[in-house]
Amino acid sequence: MTLTIRLATRDDADTIAALMDRAIAELQKGFLTPEQIEASRAGMGLDLQLIEDGTYFCVVEQGELVGCGGWSRRATLYGGNHSAGRDPRTLDPGTERARIRAMYTHPDHARKGIGRLILETAENAARNEGFAAIEMAATMSGRPLYRACGYEVESDWFDENGPVPVPLSTMWKRLD
Repeated sequence: MTLTIRLATRDDADTIAALMDRAIAELQKGFLTPEQIEASRAGMGLDLQLIEDGTYFCVVEQGELVGCGGWSRRATLYGGNHSAGRDPRTLDPGTERARIRAMYTHPDHARKGIGRLILETAENAARNEGFAAIEMAATMSGRPLYRACGYEVESDWFDENGPVPVPLSTMWKRLD
């Protein structure tokens, strides 16, 4: 398996959105109820600001998009273009944490190192911009990977944007 990672472009948006939709539907099974999976769509999905900022990546294998994700220097912790509570304010690297954002893997390619590749790339980019720490709103299905990559749970909470509360964890890591 040869994976390549590159910056996402606007031309990737439809393919990214389709991968996200499939990952939301399939990879959360066993972690969330069907109602919670559906409710999670209110807080998950494509955020074009990440692509415009040059902080969102596509992982490709043999010409096929197999994963996507990135980081942000903006205050929005999670969510897509349609999500409530977005905050485009630029974070201060001296006092605030960068954000890991919108991590998705194609269900047929889970557990092949795609998430680790995205995390390493995003962490290096945030570190290069002067951030000393990084955080995310992690889904229950993502928590095992993030823990294995050195992230610690700071708090557990529920996204109440949908009709069924969806459990999330704020996880963070120091960038040394």
